[in-house]
Amino acid sequence: MAQSIAIDALLKKLEYSFVDIALLDEALTHRSYASINNERLEFLGDSILNFVIAHELFKLYPNVQEGDLSRLRANLVDKDSLAEIANKLNLGDVIKLGSGELKSGGFRRPSILADAVESIIGSVYCDGGFPPARDLIVRLYAQRLATPPDLESLKDPKTRLQELLQSRHFALPDYQVVNISGQAHAQIFHVNCVINKMNIEVSSKGKSRRKAEQIAADKAIAQVEIFYGRLKNG
Repeated sequence: MAQSIAIDALLKKLEYSFVDIALLDEALTHRSYASINNERLEFLGDSILNFVIAHELFKLYPNVQEGDLSRLRANLVDKDSLAEIANKLNLGDVIKLGSGELKSGGFRRPSILADAVESIIGSVYCDGGFPPARDLIVRLYAQRLATPPDLESLKDPKTRLQELLQSRHFALPDYQVVNISGQAHAQIFHVNCVINKMNIEVSSKGKSRRKAEQIAADKAIAQVEIFYGRLKNG
């Protein structure tokens, strides 16, 4: 009874009436619960979501370039954004999980919640075609599309450092892997980021070279800002 009430509440929030309600049931079934589950619908919903969000951003922001549009889309469709949408839909109350996932709190896990949102999008597409799936996505993302995050905040540290240095006509930083420690299956990369003209050198470590370089770049940005602050105060 409680499950039925929760499903009715979900349908009201989705503002969509299924012809084949079994599709919604499949969309809410995690692989830990049954062999027929939402993985295929998730695959489909993910593709539709990316296309619709890309199209909406293309229309809404005609003066934004491709790189920034890609960053905006990635931010909107990432696991955290989808999990927030799932929580607003109270999907944790209706997802079918195996006993192990239930005991470990799978109904709160962002990855499971995010997958369920994509699966629902896929189920609406299978049930009613592209227009209702598109309309659902636009409704779910209305606020996020109207108030996107600051573009600068979406750039990764290496990009921000590069642009900061280029704006001041400095050469690009030099990233150096100085050591790789740990076992082969769990390596830790130790990286230095060097900006010679400013006498800046920072160190970092990460589980991949890319991660270590991003952390180093973030540290270097702070040092560059200190460097310019000293110049300004003179």
